Amino acid sequence: MQSRGLDARFDEMTGQSVPRLVWHLAIPTIISMVTTALYNIVDAAFVGTLSTEGTAGIGVSFAFMTVIQALGFFFGHGSGNYISRALGARRGQQAAVVASVGFFSPLILGLLIALVCLPNLSTLSRLLGAPTEVVPYANDYLRYIVAATPFMMSALTLNNQLRLQGNARFAMIGIVCGAVLNIVLDPIFIFLLNMGVSGASLATAVSQICSWMILVIGTFRPESVHVSFSNFKPSFNVYREILRGGLPSLFRQLFNCAAAISLNYCAALYAAPGSEASAVAAFAVVTRIMMFAFSAVLGFCQGFQPVAGFNYGAGLYERVRQSWLYALKVSALFLTAISVVGFIFAPQIVALFRAEDPTLVAIGAATLRWQCVSFPLISLSTSTNMLFQNIGMTAPATLLSIGRNGMFFLPAVVLLPQVLGLQGVQMAQAVADMLTFCLSVPYAIWINRYLKHSTPTQQTPQKD
Repeated sequence: MQSRGLDARFDEMTGQSVPRLVWHLAIPTIISMVTTALYNIVDAAFVGTLSTEGTAGIGVSFAFMTVIQALGFFFGHGSGNYISRALGARRGQQAAVVASVGFFSPLILGLLIALVCLPNLSTLSRLLGAPTEVVPYANDYLRYIVAATPFMMSALTLNNQLRLQGNARFAMIGIVCGAVLNIVLDPIFIFLLNMGVSGASLATAVSQICSWMILVIGTFRPESVHVSFSNFKPSFNVYREILRGGLPSLFRQLFNCAAAISLNYCAALYAAPGSEASAVAAFAVVTRIMMFAFSAVLGFCQGFQPVAGFNYGAGLYERVRQSWLYALKVSALFLTAISVVGFIFAPQIVALFRAEDPTLVAIGAATLRWQCVSFPLISLSTSTNMLFQNIGMTAPATLLSIGRNGMFFLPAVVLLPQVLGLQGVQMAQAVADMLTFCLSVPYAIWINRYLKHSTPTQQTPQKD
C-alpha cells in the first residue's frame, strides 16, 4: 500500500506542470509558516499589554528558540533533502532509515539540552543578552520552552521531512493545529489564570507538543515514508547524508542565534540611559514583524524544494531550474509589495504591540523602515540557498546560509554603532541584506547555467 502511494507521488512530482506543482505544494507550507509566525506575533502582542520588560523577555528568549530551530532544521532538512532525492531515485528503504534516524536523534539531543538548561535559567538568560531588569521575565518565558525542547526540535524535523516528501498538506495540519491551540491558550493562561509571561510560554509548549503528536501520525500515512524504531540505525553514512543536507540550515540558524544575542546586547548598550528595556523590546517587536512578513515567502520557496529534490534525483534538471526561477520571481514581487507597505506604515505597525511606550515605537519604526529598504533583495539569496541545499551542493549552500547573519550582520552590528550609535544598530540588517545579495548573484548565475546545460537522465530510476 505504501509502495503504491510513493509511486503516485513520483509520477506527480516528475510529470505535473512546474508552476502548478509549486503552488500545490507551496500553499500548505505558506499557511504553515504564516500561522507559526502569527502565534509568535500573538505572544508578543499579549505580553505587550503587560509590560515593556515582558516584551523584552520574550525577545531575549527568541535566541534560545533559534537554537531549537537550528537543530530541528538541521535534522529535518538534512534527512528530508536526502529522502526527497532518494524517492526521486526510487530508493525507498534508504529513505526510511534516514527518516527514522532523523526523527529519533533530535528527541534524544533535545532531552539532554533540557536537562542541562532547566536548572540554570538565570545564567542562560544573561548569556542571551538580557539586561538585569529583564532577567526574571526571560526566565519565566524560557522555563516551559526549555522543558518542551525535545518535542519542539522533533516537530520541526517531522514537519520538514513530510514537506520535502511532497506531503506538505499533512505537515500544514500539524503546524496549524498547534498554532491555533497556542492562540486560544494564550489569553487563558496569561490573563484568566494570571500566569503572565509564563502563561505565554506554557501555551507555546503545550501547542508544540500537540503539533508533534499530529505530525507523528502523519508519518504512518500511505504516501509518507514511515518512521519506526526498527529503522533507527544510526551510522556514519547516515549522519554524513544528514550533515550534507542539514549543515546549511544549522549554520544559518546558529548565526541567527548569534545575531539575536548581539542585537540584544547592542540595543541595550547604545540606547539612551533608562531606555534599555524599550530598545531591546523594540528590536524584538521588529524581528517578529519581519519574520511574519517573510514567512509567506519562506513557505512559498519551500514549496519548490520537493519539486527540485525529486526531479534532481530523477535527472530532470530543466524542471529543477524552472521551479527555482519561478520561486525567485514570485518571492521578489511579494517582498517588494510588503516592503512598500511596511515602510509607509511603520509607526502604526509597531504601535500595535506597545503603544504605551513612545520610545519603543520610535526606535522600532526607524528599525522597520531600514529593514524594508533591503527586504526584496533576500528573495535571491533565500531561493538560491534553498536550491543548493536541496540538490546536495553543501559548500555553496552553507556559504550563502551564513552570509546574511554571519559574515555580514555580525560585523555590521558591531562596527556601525561605533560611528552612528543606535542608528547603526537599526541599519545593520539592511547593510547585511545588501551584501548578501551581492554574494548571491554569481552563485545564481552559475547554477542557472549548470542546470540549463546539464544532460537529463534518460532512464527511469529503478526501485530498490
